[in-house]
Amino acid sequence: MVGGPTGLLQTEKALRLYMWNAQISAAFFVPLHVCEILTRNAISEVIETVYGDRWPWSIGFERSLPIPIHGYKPKDDLISGRRNQPTTGKVIPELKFVFWQKMLTGRFDTRLWNNHILTAFPHTVAQGLSAAQMRQNLYNDLETVRKLRNRIAHHEPIINRNLLDDFATIKRIIAYRCEHSVEWMQNNQMLLPLLTLKP
Repeated sequence: MVGGPTGLLQTEKALRLYMWNAQISAAFFVPLHVCEILTRNAISEVIETVYGDRWPWSIGFERSLPIPIHGYKPKDDLISGRRNQPTTGKVIPELKFVFWQKMLTGRFDTRLWNNHILTAFPHTVAQGLSAAQMRQNLYNDLETVRKLRNRIAHHEPIINRNLLDDFATIKRIIAYRCEHSVEWMQNNQMLLPLLTLKP
């Protein structure tokens, strides 16, 4: 036997940890799914309030998007996402998660968030923060969620993260939008029981 009994035990332990990581990653999909859908729908509603129900084709909205030299380009994502799509409802799922996160930057405070953050995320009022502060908190929380989501999507290990904190962040974002949805997600997730089974 190569490596002897100790080597075999280490291999078995590594395989158990690998499988647990895969199971935990899969279990995160329900909370992530609910979080992403609620977030993008909330942001889309605000954009629609300002730019109309066909906002993906609004020149005013398109011009409001940044065109960075490097990195993610929301304007390009919008143009690509609306291509061959007949309705706004068909465009929304074509846009990357980062698109929705980037709608929560300070450049949109005047156009979108100063007057509409409580419409999109009504339960943020209890935080006692300004619209800009709440918008920044949402942006930061979505950054945490986006990084977790990307690690899972690329089959990278997540076992070194504080997974309970990640789950709490997801729940917090959902709760800002709809407290009933948090309860529904909590009752349908399988993540928490798996977290107790770490090898």
